[in-house]
Formats: sequence, structure tokens, C-alpha cells
Amino acid sequence: MVFLGSGKPSQVTDVAGAITAAGIVTGLVGTDLLLLMLVLAARIPWVDRTFGPDVTMNLHRRLGKPAVYLILGHGALLTVGYSLRDGLSLWHQTLSIYSGGDMLLALLGSCLLVLVVVTSLVAVRRALAYEAWHAIHLVSYAAILVALPHQFSAGRVLAETSPQGVYWICLHIFAFGSIAWFRVAAPLFATDAHQLRVARVETLGPDVFSIHLSGRDLSRLHVRGGQYVIWRFWSRGTWWHAHPISFSAVPTDTGIRVTVRASGAGTRRLAGLRPGTRVSFAGPYGVFTAATRTAPRLAIVAGGIGITPVRALLEDRDLGPGETTVILRATDRSHAFLWDEVRALVRAQGGTVIEMLGGRAAGAPSWMSAAAAHGQATIHSLLPDLHASDLFVCGPAAWTRLVVHDARAAGLPDGRIHVENFTG
Repeated sequence: MVFLGSGKPSQVTDVAGAITAAGIVTGLVGTDLLLLMLVLAARIPWVDRTFGPDVTMNLHRRLGKPAVYLILGHGALLTVGYSLRDGLSLWHQTLSIYSGGDMLLALLGSCLLVLVVVTSLVAVRRALAYEAWHAIHLVSYAAILVALPHQFSAGRVLAETSPQGVYWICLHIFAFGSIAWFRVAAPLFATDAHQLRVARVETLGPDVFSIHLSGRDLSRLHVRGGQYVIWRFWSRGTWWHAHPISFSAVPTDTGIRVTVRASGAGTRRLAGLRPGTRVSFAGPYGVFTAATRTAPRLAIVAGGIGITPVRALLEDRDLGPGETTVILRATDRSHAFLWDEVRALVRAQGGTVIEMLGGRAAGAPSWMSAAAAHGQATIHSLLPDLHASDLFVCGPAAWTRLVVHDARAAGLPDGRIHVENFTG
């Protein structure tokens, strides 16, 4: 619509004009996708509540490559189109295009976007420390900004005073304003209002511990059981790393508990936090809550440290007698974190808890223990009321996919399957 409103289509009278027009359109669409990626990454509350952070961030990641391909195609098509129009070689046309300051900034922006995409490739990302990858990823903001001047100085499709120019400026203001408010300003205000500090650290098992926090007016956070927050602990060895960690209990007005499994150097340092350490945060986020339920019964399958949001979800919901069935999965008792609390919550409401211990069977992949698999157990035999239930699954990503596969094969629709993935 921006291109049509500029009147440029009427000027397409030859091959050079058609190629140039295609270059303009790819640039506009590519920039639209980049701005949409910013909006998806801003964690706007109503967007997260409607679609869930997993869905929005997955779409954010999937848009990255198409956006960059369109931006690169934009540059290539315009160079070819201008070359045909002016009768210059591609080399001389390239030198001519990038002789101005705004166009050099646009070229810099394209190079920065390519850098972000390359470092997002799975193999490259695994080789980088999270902090290094995250810092490079933030370059995408700068890439969009440095390319903005040439959009108004070149081609005249986006004249600042035209309706399409005003629209384009408003798009950028909305995208960057969303990032500035929801990712920076709002978390700063919330952190100042609630004054969170580490109260104590409680060891639960090998590399597993609960962090107890104290603060004020915490009920104003309106946390739902099953949600998480992105935490930053301001101690010497931890301040530079933000951690997405679920609540393992519904917060009181003065206290919060989160439970962590050390999966790397960053999370392992949290075990040494001292009382009084300041804590900043962003959130709460997530739709792994009872608010998404549509069925009369509740079925839960939790593995490993995936028990943490499940425990808070159960506490946050007044469950009817016999309404809930929970399957707890671990390789052995040393990994049965918070099981006693979950048993107490479920059984107090007359629900059922199934404990499944032991390694998985060799051969075909299964989320069940070898004993359960050899006993011909199925998700339907374990959860006989599955078709009348919402199923909540939380655990390691690969294990979770196996549970979801079995639930779908049993006929449970996707709208009743709610997933939260953990790395361990």
C-alpha cells in the first residue's frame, strides 16, 4: 500500500522500471518484517496473553531469514534496475549508489543484519556464549535505525510529509517504542516499586536449589501459577546474565520462591547468592496457566525440573474433588524435586498422583520409564479421562515432544495441549 500510494507504479514502463519497482517493494516488505520482529520481541502483555511467548518468539525467529533475504534482494534489484536505466555496468552503478552517506549507512545496516542471521544459525549459536550471542542479536536494532535515513532520501517513495511517509515513521515509533517501554522502562519501574532482595538459597538436590526472595506489594504483580519472570541478580558473578525462571510457588505479598536446576556456569553461580543481593526482573510472562483451560478435568505430565511451574499452577487453582491427575517423571529419587509438595496439593483436593521412576527403555523413543513401557502402559491408560481434560506438559524439550506426540495420537486436540519447555 505504501508503494501504491506513492504513485510509482504508474511510472513502470520498461524492464528497468519493473526491476526497480520490485526492488522497492522487497525493501518495504523486508523492513515491515523487521519491524514486526521487534514488536514480537517487545513482550507486549496483550500479545503474550493472546498467543503465548513461545509462539511469538518462534514467529520472531522464523521471520529473520526471510526479512534479511528481502533486504538483500532489495539492494540487488535496485542496483540492476538503476544499471539498466543509466546504461552503467553493475560495478560502476554500485559505486554510484553507495557514494552517499545515507546509502553507506544502509549498506552498514544490511551487513549488520547478515551478521545477526549468521550468529542465529544453530551451529554458530552453540559455539557462542549466550551473552555474546545476545549482544550481537541486539545489533538488529541498530541495523534498522541506521538504514532509516536512506528510506526518506532515496527514491522519494517515502517523502516525510506524505501520508505514506507519516505512516512509515509511525510504524518505526511503535516498534521501537514497544521495545523501549516493555523491555526497558516498565521493568525498571516494577523493580523499583517492589524492591526485591535475595532472602536465602535452599539446596534441594544435586545442582538444584530454591531461591527465596523478599519484597513489598508483590501481590500487585498479579502472578498466575505456571508463569515465569526474567531475573537479574546483582552480584559480582551474576549481574551480566538474565535468567528466565518459573515461580515454584505462588508469591505472597512479601515473598517469592523460584527453583533452579544448574544447567551451566551462569545458573550454577546462582547457588552462591548471598542474602541481601538486589534483584531486578521483567515479567511475569507465560500462558502455562489455568486461565487457558477449556475442559472440565486437568491432566499434568511433569519431568525433572519441569515440576516447578506445575507446582505453582496447582497451588493457584481451586481444584474440584478428583478433577486432577498428575504424572511425575524422574530417573530416580534424587531427581524427585518438590514431589512431596505436589502430592500434598493434589491429594488435598482428592486428585491422583502417578509417580514414574526409572530410565527409559532402549529402542523406540518413549517418555515413559522402561517398566511402564514394558507393562504396555499408554498415555490413555495412565490418563483415562484424557479426552475430558486439558493436558499440561512441562519438562525437557525432546521429552515433552514425545508426550505431546502420544497425546495427539490419542486424539487430544492441540487446543487442549499446553506446553512449557525446560532445558533440563
